[in-house]
Amino acid sequence: MSAPRRPTDPSGLERYYVLTGGRSGPGGSASTLDVATLVVARVTPLPGMQHEHEEILRRCRDPLSVAELGAHLHLPFNILAVLLSDLLDAGRVEARDPIPAHGAGRGPDLALLEEVLSGLQRL
Repeated sequence: MSAPRRPTDPSGLERYYVLTGGRSGPGGSASTLDVATLVVARVTPLPGMQHEHEEILRRCRDPLSVAELGAHLHLPFNILAVLLSDLLDAGRVEARDPIPAHGAGRGPDLALLEEVLSGLQRL
């Protein structure tokens, strides 16, 4: 007779609880993250690191947005933000604004918007 099987959590909430150590949201430097924030690794993965931290460092050798990173890792934003908070606080990654604000209050860059529109029309 086989051992009784423990029911699995189809929602993934149990896994997320373990990944974040029970934390539900980021703190400190990661509280300003949004989906367009670019993340860049400052170090290579170290032996013994949490698997998800290693994966973030591997994927972020080149700048990668939080949204792209979440899609690659199949993690919701709030869980990924907690993991990024750990790495930011340890100085292992750097978070950058996607497009520097050249002049607050000037509105969007029309030339950039026209280029995007032109590119979309060519698709």
